[in-house]
Amino acid sequence: MNDRPLTTDDIERGLRALGLGPAMRVITHSSLRSFGRVEGGAQTVITALMNVVTPAGLLLFPSFNHGVPFEAEGPGYFDPGQTPTINGAIPDAFWRMPGVRRSLDPTHPIAAWGADAERYTVSHHQTLTMGLQSPLGLLLADDGHGLLLGVDYTFKTFHHVVETALRAPCLGARSEAYPLHLTGDRRIMGRTWGWRNGSCPITDENRYGTLMRERGLDRVANIGNCRATFFKLSDCFSVVADLLRNGHTEFPPCRACAIRPHVVAQTVPTDWDAHAQVPTPGSACWTY
Repeated sequence: MNDRPLTTDDIERGLRALGLGPAMRVITHSSLRSFGRVEGGAQTVITALMNVVTPAGLLLFPSFNHGVPFEAEGPGYFDPGQTPTINGAIPDAFWRMPGVRRSLDPTHPIAAWGADAERYTVSHHQTLTMGLQSPLGLLLADDGHGLLLGVDYTFKTFHHVVETALRAPCLGARSEAYPLHLTGDRRIMGRTWGWRNGSCPITDENRYGTLMRERGLDRVANIGNCRATFFKLSDCFSVVADLLRNGHTEFPPCRACAIRPHVVAQTVPTDWDAHAQVPTPGSACWTY
C-alpha cells in the first residue's frame, strides 16, 4: 500500500499507462477513497483526467440521484443546477465545475466536459434514459471508452445501453415521471425509465466482467492504491449483448426472463413511440 499522497502528475502517468490519451472520449465511474490519499482530493483526479484527454476529448460522469430527491425527506424535485449526485465525491465535484454540462433526465442525468459536451447532453430528456441517442449511446457511436477507477463492472452504467438497445423487457421506456425544476422557477414533469422489479443476474451481478478480462478486452493497472480498468465500449457491448441474447450458465436470455419494470407512485403510461423511436408529439419533453 502506498501512503504517499498522490499528485496530479501521479494520476496522469497512471492514466496514460492505461492507454488514455488526448482527444479520447470516456465515461468514468470512480471511488475517490480507492486511491488512498490524494493531494487536493476529487479536484486533483478531475484535473488529471482533463489534462490527459485535453479539451479535444470528452469526459462523461454519471451525476445520478437515483430518486433520492423524491423520497419523503427530499425537496420533491430535481434541479440540474443544485441537486447533488450520489455517485461519489468525484462526480459530485465534476458536474459543478464551470464548463461542464448536465443533462435533464430527472433521476439519471449525465455530466459532460470537452468536445461536443453540449451535443451529448442537450437532448437527453427527449430520448430513452440509456438509449442509443442518450449520452452513453452517443459515446458508443463515437468509439468511446469506459474507465473504472477503484470500482468494478457492477458500477458501470453502460451495460444498460446494451439492455435498452436489445429492448430488454425489464426496463420501462420513459414510464416514470418526476418534477423537474428549470431556470426561471419553471416546473415540469420529466420522464425517465422504469427500473426493474428484480436484479439482472447478468449485468447487475457483474457476470460479464470476467469475460472482458479473459478475452483481453480491458487493461488494468494500479494508480496509487486504485485499481483502474480501461476498455472500449464497443467490446463491452458485444460481450454483454451476447450474454443477454443467449443467456449465461444457468441464467436465461432476456426473452425468457420474468423480470419486468416495477410499478411505483411515479409510474405513468409511456410517451415513447417505439416505431418512430422518439417521444410522442404531445410529450412535454418537446417544450423544454
